[in-house]
Amino acid sequence: MTMPQVKRVLLKLSGEVLMGEQEYGIDPAYVVRLAEEVKAAKDSGLEVCLVIGGGNIFRGVAGAARGLDRTTGDYMGMLATVMNALAMQNALEKLGVQTRVQSAIPMSSVCEPYIRRRAERHLQKGRIVIFAAGTGNPFFTTDTGAALRAAEMNCDALLKGTSVDGVYSADPKTNPDATRYDTITYDRVLADNLKVMDAAAVALCRENDIPIVVFSIREKGNVARVLEGNGVQTIVQDPENKEA
Repeated sequence: MTMPQVKRVLLKLSGEVLMGEQEYGIDPAYVVRLAEEVKAAKDSGLEVCLVIGGGNIFRGVAGAARGLDRTTGDYMGMLATVMNALAMQNALEKLGVQTRVQSAIPMSSVCEPYIRRRAERHLQKGRIVIFAAGTGNPFFTTDTGAALRAAEMNCDALLKGTSVDGVYSADPKTNPDATRYDTITYDRVLADNLKVMDAAAVALCRENDIPIVVFSIREKGNVARVLEGNGVQTIVQDPENKEA
């Protein structure tokens, strides 16, 4: 299965990957390694947007399970994504990559507010744009925020870098018999409740014909390999959009 032809992509990273081998927080050395991967994608001629989750610092659903109000927990999680975005911006700019952070929750002292036309201009000028604070609303995940920004920015694909190398029929960490898919449709993902992204994100990508490419970000150099069509990944898209 080959990658669709792309010019502009949105790379969604889970917050957990910024932990490296730690149990919590941000590992600066690992952030630099990820930044090098993002820079390599940009240097290949692509226009790149980023969305980073906040689960390495705070997860709203987990906070709600422990008795915290869900709305409050989600806002706290959004603030965590801003922290991760700033860490990634710092790492990218140390590599000489011009970067802008735009937050769905205005905080002008540390980053720009999200303005689509301004983000479009940044991309045209060769900058990487990191979208933070999800959609700016509680009860929506950063996956949904990534799908929304990918649609708004007319991205050709949404790349989701995770800890596993694709979409499986079950959790491969707990079920050794789980089957990995090379390609799968949006409808199958939703019908089988496969944990690729949340249902709202998958549906949004389906409605806007944005392929979702799921791959392991923990394997060094994998972003470039996936974009070249040589890496191991699962592509979620409708059958009529598949390329041999």
